[in-house]
Amino acid sequence: MNVENKYVRFDWAVKRMLRNKANFGVLEGLITVLLGEPVHIVEILESEGNQETEDDKFNRVDVKAKNDKDEIFIVEVQLTRQLYYLERILYGVAKTLTEHIKLGRLYNEVKKVYSISIVYFDLGQGDDYLYHGQSSFIGVHSGDTLKISTKESDVIKMKTPEEVFPEYFIIRVNEFNDVATTPLEEWLDYLKNGHIKDDTTAPGLMEAKERLQYLTMDKNDRMAYDRHLDAIMVQEDVLTTAKIEGRAEGRAEGRAEGRAEGRAEGRAEGRAEGRAEGRAEGERANSLAVAKRLKELGIENTVIAQSTGLTPDEILAL
Repeated sequence: MNVENKYVRFDWAVKRMLRNKANFGVLEGLITVLLGEPVHIVEILESEGNQETEDDKFNRVDVKAKNDKDEIFIVEVQLTRQLYYLERILYGVAKTLTEHIKLGRLYNEVKKVYSISIVYFDLGQGDDYLYHGQSSFIGVHSGDTLKISTKESDVIKMKTPEEVFPEYFIIRVNEFNDVATTPLEEWLDYLKNGHIKDDTTAPGLMEAKERLQYLTMDKNDRMAYDRHLDAIMVQEDVLTTAKIEGRAEGRAEGRAEGRAEGRAEGRAEGRAEGRAEGRAEGERANSLAVAKRLKELGIENTVIAQSTGLTPDEILAL
């Protein structure tokens, strides 16, 4: 990509640039493509919820926006693997719902929330790069969809479950390998490869071409952005190297222990148990070796836990 056509990565833009009202069009475009209808952002909301008690968990999201329909959009970009990511998504939505309804008010003031997660790591199994989740109530025996109604429909506007319950979008960036022909595919091409077509008509991407140019940033912002890119590269290299080394050590230890136990038993049952326990010990040794290597390299314990599945106590004991 030519320097003059170098665009700022979306994970940086969503944290630093898209909170500016002049850049709302970029975010509006992404949401418009996902929902299939025009979206107009009117306000960027506080992105970190207040704690009710000192041990309450903060609700940290990359950006939280409200549109002209009083609906709320949570947009998060996650670069590295995180344990319990689905639980994190749920917590963010639940916290948002409670933050935006006051004590003593009617429940009809509950806001419609859309959660959009852009992930750059392997999140489970699936062939698609975009997944959409929405709540509906289906009859166990009849198979019909429940529709809420009221006799006073001309006075009280009742909403369907789809209008009330949150919706979730998960964009698995690394799974996109198609030629960008649709607006959604053009967005994926930008999210994954930093590429925007010169003749793009995808909502938000023309604004991105104009607003997210690398060379339009001032010197300090460019330096900070370059450090951000370096940090991503170093983190990926460290994690990859540590995992390779840890897996090699774990497999060697697991095979040795499995063979030793299998020989000691001398029976088919013993060999089977030995292999099973050897594999289990090997997997654990793998995780411990990866964690140990990451600690030696100065990686934070939270990142180590996300990468290995070990508990904080197990990591501290290394």
